[in-house]
Amino acid sequence: MQAKTINSNLSVTGQIAATDMTEIARAGFKSIICNRPDGEGGDQPTFAEISAAAKTAGLEARYIPVVPGLMCDAEAVLFAQAMAELPSPILAYCRSGARSTMMWEMSRHLGAKDETESPARK
Repeated sequence: MQAKTINSNLSVTGQIAATDMTEIARAGFKSIICNRPDGEGGDQPTFAEISAAAKTAGLEARYIPVVPGLMCDAEAVLFAQAMAELPSPILAYCRSGARSTMMWEMSRHLGAKDETESPARK
């Protein structure tokens, strides 16, 4: 897994596997956001598999699937809400990390305060 750090609250990466959850937790992440729709690729695990493994590893998980090329403000709002609600740091993923990065960019343009950490989020 090659995670790219966006800021102190968010990193992005390509597809992860259920078996990666222990490593993700050991790396210090507290939550994951999945931006890849189930069934997009034949070899990807479902979000249910990822979510169950995340829970076992002590991570929270949120599913905000985004179809490539069809991102909209509503999804960016959901991403911003997840950033505000989930414990950080957060690892967001999709096929390559690009959609997750775009979701963060879009959420910033909607006024999300992703750099502000509250004690409740730690």
